[in-house]
Amino acid sequence: MRVAEVVCLGESMAVFVPAEPGPVERVSQWTRTIGGAESNVACTLARLGVRSAWVSAVGDDPFGRAVVDSVRRAGVDTSGVVVDPTRPTGLYVKTTPVRYYRRGSAAAAMGPDVVERLDLAGTKIVHVSGITAALSPGCLALLRAVMDLPRTSHQVSFDLNWRPALGADPGVLRDLADRADIVLVGADEAEAVWGTTTPAAIRDHLPGPRTIVVKQGDVGATLISGDHRVFVPALKVEVVEPVGAGDAFAAGFLAALLDGHPPARALRAGHLRAATVLCSHHDVTEPLTGPVVADLLDADAETWASVTFTEAGIR
Repeated sequence: MRVAEVVCLGESMAVFVPAEPGPVERVSQWTRTIGGAESNVACTLARLGVRSAWVSAVGDDPFGRAVVDSVRRAGVDTSGVVVDPTRPTGLYVKTTPVRYYRRGSAAAAMGPDVVERLDLAGTKIVHVSGITAALSPGCLALLRAVMDLPRTSHQVSFDLNWRPALGADPGVLRDLADRADIVLVGADEAEAVWGTTTPAAIRDHLPGPRTIVVKQGDVGATLISGDHRVFVPALKVEVVEPVGAGDAFAAGFLAALLDGHPPARALRAGHLRAATVLCSHHDVTEPLTGPVVADLLDADAETWASVTFTEAGIR
C-alpha cells in the first residue's frame, strides 16, 4: 500500500438500482453500481486531491472485481483489499426499504488481523464507521484493534453511520465513538441510538473525542472541540436523493482539516461536498471548480445563505 494521508476501512458492496419506475416486483431493468460508506469517503477524498486508500475484503466474484475496479478508477489505493476465495461480495438493492444481502460476506469475515497488515507510515487519519462494528464479532474486534493502535502520527475518525437494520449495540457504538479523535454524527442518529438531542448532550455523552461534528440536517452542523463551539448553517439544496451525503460531508470536512482550515471553514467544506451529492443520484460526484469553492468558502453569511444547489447547477 502506497503512502496515504487517509486510510478508510470498511465494507463496500454491489448495488442494484431500479432503472425504470413502478413496483419493484415488476421492474425488469436494473442498474448495477457500488456502495459503501468508507469507500465513498475515500473516493471523494481522492477527487479532492487527498491521497487515500481503502482497506476491505471482497469475494472472488464479478461483483468484487467491479467494486475494486470502480474504487481504483476513482484514484484510491486498493492494494489493501483482500480477495476472499470462499465468501461472496455483499450486495444491496435500492428499494423502499433498502434490502441488504451481506450476511456471510467476505468483508464480514474481516478481523483484527487486518490491522497487522496496515502500513500507516505517513497516514494522518484512519477513517472508520459504526457500520463495520455491526457486521460480525470479528469486525467489531477489528474496530477495537484500530482504536488500540498507538497514535503517534495519525488520528482516528469515526462516523456513527447508524443503520437500524444492522442492530448495532448502542453501548458498543458509544465506546467506539468515545475512543476516536474525530466523531461525525447526525443529530437524528444520536437521538435514535443514545437519546441525546443536542450538540451539548452529545458532547456530555462522548467526553473522549478531541472533535465532535454534529450534522443537523438542513439546519447546519456544529463542531465542538474543547470549549470551542462553531455552528455553520447548511446550504439550501433542492434534494434529489440523500444517500451518500453524509459520506461526502465527512470527506469535505476531513480534507479541509488536512489542509489546515479553521473549524468554520472546514464545516463549510463539508456542506459544499454534501450539497453536490444531495442534488445528484450518485454517492460520489465530481468536485466543484476551485474558484467556485474558494468564493463560497470565503463568502459572507448573507451570500452563503442566498446560494441554492440544484440538479442543474448553483443559483
